[in-house]
Amino acid sequence: MTDTAWIGETITSDVGWSHLERLVDIGNRIAGSDGERAAAEATRDVLAEYADRARLEPFDIQGWERDDSAISAGGEPVATADHEIIALPRSPAGDASGELIDLGYGLPEEFEQTDCAGKIVMVRSDVPDWYDRFIHRREKYYRAVDAGAAGFVYRNHVEGMVPPTGSVGTQTDPLGAIPAVGVARETGARLSRRYDGEPIAVSVDCETPAATSWNVHAELGPETEGTVLVTSHVDAHDIAEGALDNGAGTAMLVEVARALAARESELDRRVEFVAFGAEEVGLVGSERLAATRDLDAVGAVLNFDGVVRERTLEFHTHDFAAIEEAVDEVSDRLDHATATTPQQGPHSDHWPFVQWGVPGCHVMSETADAGRGWAHTHADTLEKLDVRTLREQAVVLTELAVAFASEGFEPSHRDPKEVARRLETEGKATGMRLTGDWPYDD
Repeated sequence: MTDTAWIGETITSDVGWSHLERLVDIGNRIAGSDGERAAAEATRDVLAEYADRARLEPFDIQGWERDDSAISAGGEPVATADHEIIALPRSPAGDASGELIDLGYGLPEEFEQTDCAGKIVMVRSDVPDWYDRFIHRREKYYRAVDAGAAGFVYRNHVEGMVPPTGSVGTQTDPLGAIPAVGVARETGARLSRRYDGEPIAVSVDCETPAATSWNVHAELGPETEGTVLVTSHVDAHDIAEGALDNGAGTAMLVEVARALAARESELDRRVEFVAFGAEEVGLVGSERLAATRDLDAVGAVLNFDGVVRERTLEFHTHDFAAIEEAVDEVSDRLDHATATTPQQGPHSDHWPFVQWGVPGCHVMSETADAGRGWAHTHADTLEKLDVRTLREQAVVLTELAVAFASEGFEPSHRDPKEVARRLETEGKATGMRLTGDWPYDD
């Protein structure tokens, strides 16, 4: 097939966008739910039209089902509605009370300078522009736990009465240690103005049944010892359609599979498509796959999580030179705007492989927003995305997948000790140890 032909077919294809609509119309796709299973089955079925051995692989997880949550003061409710407050997944059920303390951004320095013992700690969901690294929600949560806080309030920085969600818990202890809720930016401002330094109470109701999640697999290309993984995650938070995070990523996976099926003869290595389950509750599906694979046989991981939000693609390359060169070559040849970030990025499904030295790349959209923007809120809905952007990015990512599966693409695996050293240098190691995400022997 000529370049013109496959590009033309991709630019006019409805396969990816139709699958995106199918996913968002399912509704709740939280890990372990009937909706997540429906999404996995739908993804398997559409991949089966273009790739071989399309299948589901189940695995057990700690389930979590949302019920009501609230904040009260003086025995009177001050935040109860879903547009003001929601529990953070894997928060334990229970009540906590104590003096509210607004800790601003929740930077390490702010925790070190403040007595949080027995208090309800509230932090923002972003970090200031001048700060030298991103601080994940879970790091802020476990800093509060480590400081002896009684409860945790995660205040959105995005306007519009949209409280943020996002899981707490660790790989070894799936349920968190103290009750945790997300509140809208406006609700957080009111709490700080009226109750900072005053006693409040936080309550979380939830169920924590045993559950099952599923990874979706399909394959294309020659039977080779080494494989390239092209991945996304199919689960989403239960409070919204999950279009941006990560329906778009799985739609992209499907669209790239469709395009690669027509170019299968160009693949020098086996390409395996994987739509992971249970990403939003701790990368559980990808951790499971990485733990059961010969990682020496995984040549590279190309992970779609956060694509389509804006036109410019951002590649977190983890400083693998061969990946950066491939991205630059493809984007220059196709004249598509891209940006590369070489730092380590331990917050999506490529990471369980990259942490052990497998070359990997996290693909998302470059945006002007701090943090996730509309993602992880009620506002993560389909109309925020554009079919033209999906199609254009699919052209770039299909060509990059072909490059990753080519005989000339030979990125060296990295010694895990070197990955650990880079995390130390970039200031990420302390937080990862605190959250239970540090996999290395110190």
